[in-house]
Amino acid sequence: MRRWFGPICLVAALWGMGVAASRPAAAQGLVADLSSHLIAITTDFTGQELLLFGTLDDPSRQDVVVVVTGPQQTVTVRQKKETLGVWINRRFTTFEQVPTFYRVAASNPLAEILTERALDRGQIGLRNLELSQASGSNTFREELERFREAFIRRQVESGLYADQVDPVRFVGGRLFRTTIGFPANVPTGQYIVTAYLVENGDIVDAQTTPLIISKLGIGADVSVFAYRQSLLYGIVAVVIAMMAGWTASWIFRRL
Repeated sequence: MRRWFGPICLVAALWGMGVAASRPAAAQGLVADLSSHLIAITTDFTGQELLLFGTLDDPSRQDVVVVVTGPQQTVTVRQKKETLGVWINRRFTTFEQVPTFYRVAASNPLAEILTERALDRGQIGLRNLELSQASGSNTFREELERFREAFIRRQVESGLYADQVDPVRFVGGRLFRTTIGFPANVPTGQYIVTAYLVENGDIVDAQTTPLIISKLGIGADVSVFAYRQSLLYGIVAVVIAMMAGWTASWIFRRL
């Protein structure tokens, strides 16, 4: 039986290649990539822009939508209320698996190229971004939308969410490009950049590209030290602050 194993595998492989060759070749409708797959955050980092570029088969009847999402996290949104002249937290809700960064770009207005069902299914646009409420939140269902709007508004104000859709521009026929901006306070981690091919109001193809945002240099070493040795980091920070204060006081006394 062993001597027949090699010929059987060879015949099976040739048969598989023949079946694949007999099928009509599927056209690659969308090809996209980033100008860089790594953003390094150093001590002088003030933000960065990346270029996403690619090609389409037929731009006359096809559109492109690009969605950039950051690492997911659990966030708690609190509502403050004045009680006896003091503002205290009264109600709160917690959302799970929330993207820390969210941005959308499109070759045409989203409402013109995608149906409501497709927008909702792909969570494209802030209005369609799904925020799942965690168990244990003391928020009534009718209040959930208000907390959701408050969280998104806070993210937009901090520059981590974009309430406007960035343009995707075509260059020389089938080529397209768009610029993705990342602010100075962008969180580190793995990001997902997804380019959707849109045709007849629906998503017909998609390509996902990973992006890493990481701290490098002294800032990264300090961050790792603070995370792994939090108690020691706090003691060192207090000692450095005391020494800085003592040194400044000594200098001013000498002046």
